[in-house]
Amino acid sequence: MKKLINDPRAVVDESVEGFGLAHADLVTVSSEPKFITRKDAPVAGKVGLVSGGGSGHEPLHGGFVGLGMLDAAVPGAVFTSPTPDQIIPATLAVNSGAGVVHIVKNYTGDVLNFETAAEMAEAEGFQVRTVLVNDDVAVEDSLYTAGRRGVGGTVLVEKIAGAAAERGDDLDAVAAIGDRVNRNVRSMGVALSACTVPHAGVPSFDLEENEIEIGIGIHGEPGRHRIPMENADAITDRLLEPILSDLGIASGDKVLLFVNGMGGTPQSELYIVYRRAAQVLADKGVTVERSLVGNYITSLEMQGCSITVLRLDDELTGLWDAPVHTAALRWGI
Repeated sequence: MKKLINDPRAVVDESVEGFGLAHADLVTVSSEPKFITRKDAPVAGKVGLVSGGGSGHEPLHGGFVGLGMLDAAVPGAVFTSPTPDQIIPATLAVNSGAGVVHIVKNYTGDVLNFETAAEMAEAEGFQVRTVLVNDDVAVEDSLYTAGRRGVGGTVLVEKIAGAAAERGDDLDAVAAIGDRVNRNVRSMGVALSACTVPHAGVPSFDLEENEIEIGIGIHGEPGRHRIPMENADAITDRLLEPILSDLGIASGDKVLLFVNGMGGTPQSELYIVYRRAAQVLADKGVTVERSLVGNYITSLEMQGCSITVLRLDDELTGLWDAPVHTAALRWGI
């Protein structure tokens, strides 16, 4: 295993410290306990947004802290949920009196720990709402979840709910927008290779040189099936068809198409996948109104990608277009 690290046990601490130094104009990093807040938090009168999860998925979630997205991110150990002891102070740090929305990917540890933190915050008199993201169509249950996993759609929920909070929506309205995005978004991924968790030192699963895993999770969880390697168009079709079927996309619909890299795939290959997905959607009479291509929710150095499709309406499109200024996503400023 070759990695640019010092001590496998210090990877998250040193990475978060470096992130804070690199983006000191945007964020503040708390080390004990570990969480990241936007520089101007709490923003007076604004609903706070907090998300988090295991590290190893960068830029999710810390890279999305800033104007127009998250107010705080809580990083756990690699592929391990943050603890309530981290989530609670992050929640309180961004509460301006308007309440806080937790955006939680549907993994058992994340759900339980954010739920505990919300209950404890509410016991202290704070208002908390939770948006649960479960956009993965690959499997209903996995090693980490009861029900569908939260994957690429998380980025879109954070951006659009963040824009709603930034324009001044109240607590219930921001949560409702997040839930609406989740109901209208679906994702599916593929792995061409496994990733290696630093403290484990070995790949998280085995794939033969000519094999790929269709429907992989962002922690290396098994997908729908393992098949021989195919060309990019065939793989794209395998990912896109279940998404469109599950979402009920039809001719005349408008969508956001998001092709996400898992950490080890060149941008050029992601655009090849995007090209095919856009062709398929056009052939079905579906208009791609907005797009996003790049590494936004990764699995360390895993080779592969995911495709996410969000059904748009005028309000969701406007919220997507609203200004955002974070380390990983920025426009309109």
